[in-house]
Amino acid sequence: MYGPDPNAVFPNEKIKSVCYIKNVITRPNIIVGDYTYYDDIDGAERFEERVTHHYEFNGDKLVIGKFCAIARGIEFVMNGANHRMCSVTTYPFNIMGGGWEKSTPLMSDLPLKGDTVVGNDVWIGQNVTVMPGVHIGDGAVIGANSVVASDIPPYHIAAGNPCRIIRKRFDDELIAYLLELRWWDRSPEWIFNNLETLCSGDLSLILSIN
Repeated sequence: MYGPDPNAVFPNEKIKSVCYIKNVITRPNIIVGDYTYYDDIDGAERFEERVTHHYEFNGDKLVIGKFCAIARGIEFVMNGANHRMCSVTTYPFNIMGGGWEKSTPLMSDLPLKGDTVVGNDVWIGQNVTVMPGVHIGDGAVIGANSVVASDIPPYHIAAGNPCRIIRKRFDDELIAYLLELRWWDRSPEWIFNNLETLCSGDLSLILSIN
């Protein structure tokens, strides 16, 4: 076997704070790739609790790629958190009952921002909040305590509230090469045989991979 079982809840039974998210989700509108993990000593297997305001009638999805590392305290705020903004008040009278249901907004009145998408090989630090409709590119790094309210390009480091790009991880040529290589889509055997190169600080080695 080349590496841990991607279908296990806990890839390492000695580290119960780390779970593979794909194997604990129950909502059809959350889609997660192999080997992506959530690390939380208070219950990593309860990842779905970190995806808030997520209602099927909105139709939005949370899509997370493969080999992502997500630290404790993450919150994905989905489109159900949005209020009507085209009227005098943003107050959601309709959900309070007592006859206020007559003010129920149309779906077209709500500022829905589409799916939230996290690419592959993304590292998200502790206590990060990701707002609705954000796209985080492959290989990006999000610093701890950030609020991500706009898209982050592939292989960029970003942090802060609001989250802003700090720098590229690599030069444009290497970024383009990695996006074409898509190592995360290779077989477990290929990844196993190339681990030393993928984890090496000598970035020139990656250019010799085929």
